[in-house]
Amino acid sequence: MKSILQSPGAWALALSAAALQPAAGQEAMSADSIRAITKEAYIYAYPMIESYNTMYKQLANPAGREYVGGFGRFRHYSQAYTPENHDIVTPNNDTPYSWAWLDLRAEPWVVSVPAVPGNRYYVQQWIDLFTHNFAYIGSRATGNEAGDYLFVGPRFQGELPTGFKKVFRSETDIVLTLTRTALNGPADVDAVKAVQAGMKLQPLSSFAKTPAPAPAPAVTFPAYDAARGHSHDFIAYLNFLLQFTQPPHPSEVELMKRFASIGIGPGLAFDAARLPAATLAAIDKGVDDGKAALAQKAKTTMSSNGMFGSRAELKNDYLTRAVAAEKGLYGNSLAEAWYGGYVGDGSQMATVHFAPGQLPPAKFFWSMTLYTLPERFLYANPLNRYSIGDRTPGLKRDPDGGLTLYLGHVSPGADKESNWLPTPAGRYSAVARVYGPSEAAMNGSWKLPPLTPVPR
Repeated sequence: MKSILQSPGAWALALSAAALQPAAGQEAMSADSIRAITKEAYIYAYPMIESYNTMYKQLANPAGREYVGGFGRFRHYSQAYTPENHDIVTPNNDTPYSWAWLDLRAEPWVVSVPAVPGNRYYVQQWIDLFTHNFAYIGSRATGNEAGDYLFVGPRFQGELPTGFKKVFRSETDIVLTLTRTALNGPADVDAVKAVQAGMKLQPLSSFAKTPAPAPAPAVTFPAYDAARGHSHDFIAYLNFLLQFTQPPHPSEVELMKRFASIGIGPGLAFDAARLPAATLAAIDKGVDDGKAALAQKAKTTMSSNGMFGSRAELKNDYLTRAVAAEKGLYGNSLAEAWYGGYVGDGSQMATVHFAPGQLPPAKFFWSMTLYTLPERFLYANPLNRYSIGDRTPGLKRDPDGGLTLYLGHVSPGADKESNWLPTPAGRYSAVARVYGPSEAAMNGSWKLPPLTPVPR
């Protein structure tokens, strides 16, 4: 796999897969060292490779249903997600998505948003290749006014024009937005389309009407294969993605040097077949160790608090970043949305009871969405109801002002069906989202009530 960068940097050129072979007078790396570094690298790479799955589908596969049309183009969905959509795991069903990717290598890009009616929630969440949420535009972060925002890549060194509402700098050359626009039922589709149509993407030269710079080299995307991405070949995918993350963040310079000792570096080739058998065995054990650490962390992670955010917010906690990608790739930062949920078995009816005054504390709105396991996609059901929340038509409050939701495979009865979230007959995941969470939700003093089985 050849580097597509024109100037990857002298430090990167010094790295090669030959790092696994000892130089004269040096001792070979021990199997334990290779194993430990591989574990660390696998956890580091996991969210990036999960994101690459989406990137490949949306940018490199024109025949696929998820293709967005290439860099610098919005693909808008005006209807809520359905079980047929598999772009990402645990999608929400409250706010139709708009996807777009920007290539910032040649020049900055301008993102323009229209004036949005004050009663409509929307958010443009911008994500880098590490899966950090590095920029927000929308109702909470910048308001619903029209505006132009400038996005700048890590290697841009020119003078920036003024007049933008905000300038966002990314650590990576390639970024994406997962934009959400609230949909208030089928009759609201045209209004959502109008908001989406007002969102614009332009290279800075086009926006400023100045000569365009030379284009960046075309990207040759390696085909995504889930089995390879979760084996020793994760290194090949990581090396491809690292090309777009230069120079490395100051906090990761030493980390990258350590990774280089097992053949990891921007644009480097990785061929497992050329490695000594003992070396490959140590790498494979390191991958297994990384998977085990991820699985153990996932078992004990029941809240989104601290799982998603910027680099500064995550504090280079790579295991948490990996678990976040496994549980819900591209989750919002806590200030934007709070996430919590349950794992249940639909063969037995269960309830979620909110006591009076204890409904989810949302500035904008809240919902609970049902997913299949282990796939974590929306669950197809006769009601075509994939989520339930404060905007669900006909939702009935309890006589005391509280609220009881019913989760199960079989209807709880005609009198309760308005509050029923259908589930598979077996295991499922239910994720609650609070958009614009209160301080009580963010600091943990408000808690999601338990999922309580109904006695048979």
